[in-house]
Amino acid sequence: MQLKDEGLLKTQCYINGEWYEALSFEHIEIHNPATGELITKVPKMCQKEAEIAIEAANKALPQWKKTPAKERSRLLKQWYALIIEHQDDLATILCAEQGKPLPEAKREIVYGASYIEWFAEEAKRIDGDIIPAPAVHQKALVSKEAIGVCAAITPWNFPNSIVTRKVGPALAAGCTFVLRPASQTPLSALALAELADRAGIPAGVFNVITGTHAIGDTFTRSPIVRKFSFTGSTAVGSQLMAQCAGTVKKVSLELGGNAPFIVFDDADIEAAVKGLVTNKYRNAGQTCVCSNRVYVQSGIYSLFIQKLREAVSQLKVGNGFDPDVIVGPLIDQTAIHKVQEHIQDALAKGALLELGGHPHVAGELFFEPSILSGVTQEMKIAQEETFGPLASIFKFDTEEEVIRYANDTIYGLAAYFFSKDLARIFRVSESLEYGMVGVNTGTLSNELAPFGGIKQSGIGREGSKYGIDDYLELKYTLLSGV
Repeated sequence: MQLKDEGLLKTQCYINGEWYEALSFEHIEIHNPATGELITKVPKMCQKEAEIAIEAANKALPQWKKTPAKERSRLLKQWYALIIEHQDDLATILCAEQGKPLPEAKREIVYGASYIEWFAEEAKRIDGDIIPAPAVHQKALVSKEAIGVCAAITPWNFPNSIVTRKVGPALAAGCTFVLRPASQTPLSALALAELADRAGIPAGVFNVITGTHAIGDTFTRSPIVRKFSFTGSTAVGSQLMAQCAGTVKKVSLELGGNAPFIVFDDADIEAAVKGLVTNKYRNAGQTCVCSNRVYVQSGIYSLFIQKLREAVSQLKVGNGFDPDVIVGPLIDQTAIHKVQEHIQDALAKGALLELGGHPHVAGELFFEPSILSGVTQEMKIAQEETFGPLASIFKFDTEEEVIRYANDTIYGLAAYFFSKDLARIFRVSESLEYGMVGVNTGTLSNELAPFGGIKQSGIGREGSKYGIDDYLELKYTLLSGV
């Protein structure tokens, strides 16, 4: 891993503007999933270090909270500029620890930086209201204030952009922050902390610690932490939410998905195939908003599978640093086993393997881009998130039928459909029980739009003008005698 700026590869944790080892001097090994190579080690911190980081954030809060919004905005813009300046090194770090192809990693860095830029501007747009007073000689005011110390746990699949999507609005609002990135991919977060330090963000405002699950327990149970954010599985999110109940802290959760991808008879088939390939196989299918169930109307079912098979068979699998690679490794053996389990279950229940279906010769954690047809609602893949490079094709006949199938899940994060019928576009968009809907596109995430789901896919929204709301409290003030 060759970096232009070796100072971005940090192997210590960032607390109160300084770099620290774990008190136990224990470490977590970070391996490249494409090669198995040991990249480096990071501290294995625990409850005590989490408490120290929370206290540092709490100490920094009063000054940061009263820092003028324009100054917070300026510092965030400096952070954004440094991220863009060092995007090649940040992408290299991301590719090495997470495995996604280098061009895709570069896109994530730019995408992640966009949240810092966006919320740098939103910092100056946190305003309140003067509302009608209940009596003469009174004035009623509503203001917005930073909620306080925030903490978050972020996942391994987007180790840069999910960090910036949470930290950006918090710092813009005047909150301070403690982050625990995923143990498989902490280096991207530590590099962001280094750049935040260089940007001049004050000590204690942003802290990054790596280590055990005890850190998350400390976050959720601490009375100092007033807002907790988590991106990950529904099972873990539910547990963390329950732990937050004891201190009645504000919670935002972005959890599991089971995205339907619907292709109607009247769709542009070429566009739908292209949209599905982009949606399903980026990051080797390890994306919470990627399609998990592909519903194709009976009139174009066979043709769609043929064209999809042709497109997917062209995808190059390999190390993310190699040229023209589209599909990199999965994160670990557990991920490989889940894809295999879903394929075996589907085949046993009557599905057909159209393409792939086996581990790839590129290495231990690689899996062939795969396609199943004849999938039905009774199969595991219909109810569980696969999180791998497997497209599962269901056949449907009517609009009413596919809406029922699409909504038959506990999840409600993202959904997609392709159609040229304008009336159908409005009907289906309104009928889908999801927080985000992509119409005639396989991608929908950007800093301008609210990201989040409904049902057991989570609570709250990230990004957009709405994304800062979770880091603010409303205060009502009644002035009398005026």
